Amino acid sequence: MSSTSSKVFIGSFIHTDENGKLITIDHAAIYVEHGKISNIIINPESIDTQNENVTVLSKNQFLVPGFIDCHIHAVQLPNIGIGYDKTLLEWLETYTFPLELKYADVKFADRVFETVVKYTIMQGTTTACYFASLYSEASVILGQKAANLGQRALIGKLTMNNKRDDNYYETTEESIKNLKNFIEDITKINSPLIKPVITPRFALSCDMTMMKELGKLAREKDLHVQSHICENLEEIEAVKNRFPEYDSYAAVYDAANLLTNKTVMAHGVHLADSEIALLKKRGTAIIHCPSSNTCLKSGLCDVQKLKTKGIKIGLGTDVSGGQSCCILDAMRSALQVSSHLSFLKENYQALNYKDVFHMATLGSATALAMDREIGNFVIGKEFDALIIDTSIGIELLDEIRSYSLEERLQKFIYSGDNRNIIEVYVSGCKVK
Repeated sequence: MSSTSSKVFIGSFIHTDENGKLITIDHAAIYVEHGKISNIIINPESIDTQNENVTVLSKNQFLVPGFIDCHIHAVQLPNIGIGYDKTLLEWLETYTFPLELKYADVKFADRVFETVVKYTIMQGTTTACYFASLYSEASVILGQKAANLGQRALIGKLTMNNKRDDNYYETTEESIKNLKNFIEDITKINSPLIKPVITPRFALSCDMTMMKELGKLAREKDLHVQSHICENLEEIEAVKNRFPEYDSYAAVYDAANLLTNKTVMAHGVHLADSEIALLKKRGTAIIHCPSSNTCLKSGLCDVQKLKTKGIKIGLGTDVSGGQSCCILDAMRSALQVSSHLSFLKENYQALNYKDVFHMATLGSATALAMDREIGNFVIGKEFDALIIDTSIGIELLDEIRSYSLEERLQKFIYSGDNRNIIEVYVSGCKVK
């Protein structure tokens, strides 16, 4: 990481506003003081570009806000690309839970989490909402890695108190004690970049007593909450059988006071209209994970319907249900899923590249209730940003003709990769 209290970036930049409108600026200066944007001047004049704190972008480069991954399982990285012949519940039992048991070994956790944070930063992820481990010590290691490497992160120690034959669970008493200690230990890292997040794995992993304790703790400490909802039809049926007294999957979480305006629920592929209305009422966001929904054959999430109903939508890689840690890949998967829905539904307007760019930046910041801090280039916000260079990897195409700034963004989203992300900044610090 490198940091100075004052920086200036001169060149083109692209971001979106709160309505999802794409904003392209061909020439501007963004001033950064102590990690935050202090001023933006369009068509600046007479700036000393020789100053070491001034970065001048080339004609092939532009700035975008840092990518935000709202749903990623840090513990599952070693399993990327494995097990997609299974559906969700089979996949969990066959591949996922056996891997996650290994994180009782802190040396294993240390090695994996170092890789996870470095690799996601390389892919342009400036903020990650992580599912960490059932084990507190391992989960704190993930927080320490993110802090040391300069990534903004929400770290969730898993809660699972339903008894299992493989002993991959905690008793209710152990779980509450360990979670409180975990929150304290994350706080002791003493980094403004790192926050704890309440993380019931899903309703099948916790009983109602446990979930109510989590809801109470989230309220008392004003913490984020993350979990899964309506990912897979078999899962939904299992939840109905486990909690027959509740009308829906969403109603189970709501009974535990886990649906708040700081709650993110991954998937939402098969939400009933009553559940959508409940999520909207609570201000709870859905995190679209198109890659894993495809890999595990869970279904096609109708993001346009959720948006129309006023649901906040973020984007997640959902590794290792998803096959890539790269938010660019998640954006492309979201475009493909939406296009496939347009084949199946009449008069359906598929998502476009502007929509998924918004979802990956300000949309995800809004989903995480962090849109006052990050997500676009606004005075007073943190400077979380990527410098994109479209002359790398696809330079022959750039030599044939010139492209507008918006066209270069489109090329990056559809055809780019991490080579095009030449620098990454979090709170004004260069981390790549």
